Amino acid sequence: MSRTILGYGLLSGAVIIVGIIITIVIGGGAPHSSVWLGYLIMLVGLSSILLAIKQHRDKVLGGVIKFWPAFLIGLGVAVVASLAYVLIWEVYLALTHYSFMDQYVAATLAQKKAAGLSGEAYAKLAADLDAMKRSYANPLYRLPMTFAEIFPVGLLVTLVSAALLRNPRFLPART
Repeated sequence: MSRTILGYGLLSGAVIIVGIIITIVIGGGAPHSSVWLGYLIMLVGLSSILLAIKQHRDKVLGGVIKFWPAFLIGLGVAVVASLAYVLIWEVYLALTHYSFMDQYVAATLAQKKAAGLSGEAYAKLAADLDAMKRSYANPLYRLPMTFAEIFPVGLLVTLVSAALLRNPRFLPART
């Protein structure tokens, strides 16, 4: 079971981070071109949770699994995927000399200025973003924040997958 969790979790984390990095590169360095696309990539990558539970149900348990064992397998995959995501994101940040937040702040300020934000509201936004940039430079802030970006999505996919796969008629094992 641990091999299944580790394998599917690493696959999921790699798919997600590669997809997100590709969107950043294709977007010309615009780090927040589409939040919805980022979460869609996470859902696609975390679909491995369903596959891991199904594989364990069909190959190890003979086609039947209860909710809690399915939930624990999914939770394990979600944790491994989230940790892989955090680790690979840290490598990406190091390779790009931690320029992500500078790009994020610049893009956000440019976007708000183009939308007509000015004066005191713009100055407050700039100060808030500068404070966020300083916080993001601290790994004790950045690492849990990065983990929290992905883990809730994995938890949701785990709940849905465990609920669906406890029914042996849902995607039944092939004989």
